[in-house]
Amino acid sequence: MSKFLTRLSLSVAVLVTTTSLALADFELNVLHFNDFHSRIEPINKYDSTCSAEDETEGKCFGGIARMKTAIDQRKAALDNVLLLSAGDNFQGSLFYTTYKGAAEAEFMDQLGLDAMVLGNHEFDDGDGVLATFVDKTTFPIIYGNALIGADSPLAGKMVEYVIKDMGTEKIAIIGAVTADTGELSSPSDSVLFIDPVLYLNDAVAAVKAAGATKIIALTHTGFSKDKEIAAQVDGVDLIIGGHSNTFLSNTSDKADGVYPVMMTGPSGNPVAIVTAYAHSKYLGEIKIIFDDDGNIKSAVGEPILLDASFKPNEAMVTRIAEMSAPIKEAMEVVVASSTAPIDGDRKSCRARECEMGNLVADAMLERVASQGIQMAIQNGGGLRASIDGGDVTMGEVVTVVPFQNTLSTFKLKGSDVVLALENGVSQIEEGGGRFPQVAGLKFTVNTAKPAGERISDLMVSMDGKFVPLDETATYGVVSNNFMRSGGDGYKVFATDGMEAYDYGPGLEDVLANYLSQNTPYKPYLDGRITLVSMEPEAEMKDAAATDEAMPKETATKETAASDTEMVKDAVVSEVKKVEEAVEETAMAAKTHVVTAGDNLWDLAKKYLGDGTRWGEIAKANPSNNPKKLDVGTELTIPAK
Repeated sequence: MSKFLTRLSLSVAVLVTTTSLALADFELNVLHFNDFHSRIEPINKYDSTCSAEDETEGKCFGGIARMKTAIDQRKAALDNVLLLSAGDNFQGSLFYTTYKGAAEAEFMDQLGLDAMVLGNHEFDDGDGVLATFVDKTTFPIIYGNALIGADSPLAGKMVEYVIKDMGTEKIAIIGAVTADTGELSSPSDSVLFIDPVLYLNDAVAAVKAAGATKIIALTHTGFSKDKEIAAQVDGVDLIIGGHSNTFLSNTSDKADGVYPVMMTGPSGNPVAIVTAYAHSKYLGEIKIIFDDDGNIKSAVGEPILLDASFKPNEAMVTRIAEMSAPIKEAMEVVVASSTAPIDGDRKSCRARECEMGNLVADAMLERVASQGIQMAIQNGGGLRASIDGGDVTMGEVVTVVPFQNTLSTFKLKGSDVVLALENGVSQIEEGGGRFPQVAGLKFTVNTAKPAGERISDLMVSMDGKFVPLDETATYGVVSNNFMRSGGDGYKVFATDGMEAYDYGPGLEDVLANYLSQNTPYKPYLDGRITLVSMEPEAEMKDAAATDEAMPKETATKETAASDTEMVKDAVVSEVKKVEEAVEETAMAAKTHVVTAGDNLWDLAKKYLGDGTRWGEIAKANPSNNPKKLDVGTELTIPAK
């Protein structure tokens, strides 16, 4: 039997179970993890690789071998149980850097997964590396809202959804990855991503038509988006999330919310949302009981801390030791020491000036300052761990900056520097990884202002003194090659960067050398990024001056709201008309005018009869961006 048929057969495997509940109720148990990020070995409290000494002292958490033990124990204790992964299993340790997904495939295939959804980091090394990973695994991998062209090596290797039979119930697992994966990672031009909410509404209809009685959305879109999905996608019962590394718990005072978070769907049905932080530290466990009408009667659970109370699986420990031998010696070399822990937590580095951001940006700028470079801009999402105080090993350095990025230097106009920083602070509320950690710059961020208008008091260091940035001047910038190519929304680096050189030294080497030259290193903050959240004084005065006009303003807002609803109704009506016209003339149509909600996959299905042929439409319209169709554009449709 082929690997693909094996995967399909697993996706419809029958789980014969019994329960002690009344026949009218149905109990479903789900074990889940997300954002594993190649934590094959155990981690310490800073999410970095744990030392052998700390392991002996019982101070380590997680790791794939400990996770295996916990999963086996919980599966043995539960009925009607599923094991799900919410994506981002790649990237984050030397195992991924060295083996490029082979280690993750080998160990994850031993866990007994029922399904995994793609995460954005699964595309970090392109379609080919991900395709090899898929080939090496036997569990179903859901592509969801990823539109995979026929010329991608991923074509035909994954499934759109999974349906598991549990007695008389059919449990559907649908999936979605964050729509900006094209910016965050490195998929080929043959892979597109559509809005998760739009896609999942269609996916619900598809699995219901296939007989599904319960629906799980396995997502890698982030907690905020998961809440949108719960509110806007009708028919979903449970959302298992990832991407934002959100920690939900009913027992920890460090939690971001309760476990599960309960919401109400569009039809008034309860929807449970769960997620389990990251890095193998926790195994999520949720128990859902459905009543006779198919609605959630109760939802209870709690992430399980994978601490020393779980003995790692011995066979896995042995295999991990074998695979780690070639890299362990080099990674145990002490490169420096630190007088205190260096904070690289995502909650810090994606929202404000952070100690790790200062360290990395300083290291980048110092390395190339002699080349006429005035400023360093590093995305906070590229910093993946903290470092504890004391000795700093090469392994810890690589864990902080694991992406094998190289330094990129280029020239940029001052006005484009502003645009870049505005992009960087545009997603603070969502914890976006584009937040700019900088050196050679100082600025203020006003989070009360709309995205695109938040940066003020921007200063640049010139000859050792901070002076106002001149938007007409040209500056030397150092960043990483991912950002220079437009990653994390820094498109201005790719389109307007001048005299670019993207093949500098590896960021891990730059950081290690800087630490060794500044040992013992003392972590610090110096106020280079100031955060405020208030209206400017002038705007406050304007607001006070217009207090008496509030009735008129309220009326205007009501009118605007009414107008907005009319526009929405008009757009919906127009889309329906276009869809009806397309159905009638699909065979003869030679052009198509883009309307709201269009994507090349759907157009290929309508006109060419096969969504994977969307690349043919893209090639017939080379002047249009296949990842963003502008409403009103006329597309040429090739012959069927």
